Amino acid sequence: MSSDQTSQPSDPPKESPKAWNLAHPAVFLATGFGSGLLPRAPGTWGSLLAVGLAWGIVPLWGTAGLAVAAALAFALGIWAANVCIEKSATDDPKQVVIDEIAGQWLVLLAVPPGVMEYALGFVLFRAFDIFKPWPVSWADKSVKGGLGVMLDDVLAAGYAMIVLYGVTAWLGN
Repeated sequence: MSSDQTSQPSDPPKESPKAWNLAHPAVFLATGFGSGLLPRAPGTWGSLLAVGLAWGIVPLWGTAGLAVAAALAFALGIWAANVCIEKSATDDPKQVVIDEIAGQWLVLLAVPPGVMEYALGFVLFRAFDIFKPWPVSWADKSVKGGLGVMLDDVLAAGYAMIVLYGVTAWLGN
């Protein structure tokens, strides 16, 4: 057998650059304005973006504005994630971070704006999103499509909200 014919594992299929064209509104939203395209830890970048945006939303529109933003991100995220799933042929593309944005905003509703509160909310949300306790893990594995992409992060946000609220209440904040 010649070296040209030796059996080697094939390279994984490369995603089409068209799948992540930020000119497409669904891709722009789903990737958190492109933050999900950063080379490492896209979910973390999406969550950091959400914290930064919350710093702007809450002073302008209060926690009600943040709640509306989270609801809109969830609803639009289902649509945008579905578009990206179809374009990338992947069940849960790592570049899609609108789910982290919606989830992070939900977590931040549990506390008043503050560096310590928002930092703890960020860490707790990332931990629950990464480790996926039940039913987060169930939703991640069982619910498909854009709803599935969004749902596990909302469930992770629920856990993070409870712990964040409890810790900040215990600390007297």
